[in-house]
Amino acid sequence: MSILVLGGAGYIGSHTVYALKEKGEDVVIIDNLETGYKEAVHPEARFYEGDIRNRAFLDEVFEKETGIQAVIHFAANSQVGESMVDPLKYYDNNLCGTKVLLDAMVAHDIKHIVFSSTAATYGEPERIPILETDRTEPVNTYGETKLSMEKMFKWVGKAHGLTYVSLRYFNACGAHISGQIGEAHNPETHLIPLILQVPLGQREAIKIFGEDYGTKDGTCIRDYIHVTDLAQAHILAVQYLLDGKESNIFNLGNGIGFTVKEVVETARKVTGHPIPAVIEGRRAGDPAQLIASSEKAKTVLGWKPEHADLEEIIETAWKWHSTHPNGYGKED
Repeated sequence: MSILVLGGAGYIGSHTVYALKEKGEDVVIIDNLETGYKEAVHPEARFYEGDIRNRAFLDEVFEKETGIQAVIHFAANSQVGESMVDPLKYYDNNLCGTKVLLDAMVAHDIKHIVFSSTAATYGEPERIPILETDRTEPVNTYGETKLSMEKMFKWVGKAHGLTYVSLRYFNACGAHISGQIGEAHNPETHLIPLILQVPLGQREAIKIFGEDYGTKDGTCIRDYIHVTDLAQAHILAVQYLLDGKESNIFNLGNGIGFTVKEVVETARKVTGHPIPAVIEGRRAGDPAQLIASSEKAKTVLGWKPEHADLEEIIETAWKWHSTHPNGYGKED
């Protein structure tokens, strides 16, 4: 048996592959390297460079890799801001790509898929912490396409017997404990790597957008989840489906949440750098708080996050960024 990881050269995908290999699993990777890196590919995984919108390419992989029993799907564009100025790119890659993928899975009788979804499917939260049963009203194209992908899995499942798990997660962060792989986006939009660019000399200060929210220090609260804990959840979800369980949706988060100022202060402690901060106005569409309830994932999947401490999260990120200041070596 083998597991196919789509987007296995990307940030969360590469960490999931490493976690799968640590468990002795046979892994196949597909990635078009648009945002992923060949250097992040596990050396013992079989790698195919190509695009999931290419049906002939997918058929070729499935015909060669006849042992694939489950798919983990990370192959999507994921920049909220970009999705608002170039929505058709997101419909093309995220939705059209998933449609072609499902065509191929049905044709080759592959019945199980675990999907990397997002908290952006909820939009403005009705309550904190957010539950899986809360309403889904995305406020950006990215969240809309991810929600549409979830619905596609549901209806294809009803028609063709496919089962799926959708994992809606919050702020992925941190890096592999070994320091071999980590976060490398261009452009970078995630808070922790942006903060760490200051002690690396790549920016003079970190911008904090708004300090007049109704939170303990006036800055936004977000739920940060270590990438290795996310990887473990995907593996548990695959096993859940292989055990014959029904399709399901789970939130993944630490259930606590930290303010932007708390994250900056913790980064100062970890790096020993003053990390100047500049307060700017609020960004449009930034909710004051986004915190997940992960009780369902813990109860049903048996998921146990092991890296929920913010200081540990930032220490692993700093280990990666301080030894790979230019990511995987591509020009920034």
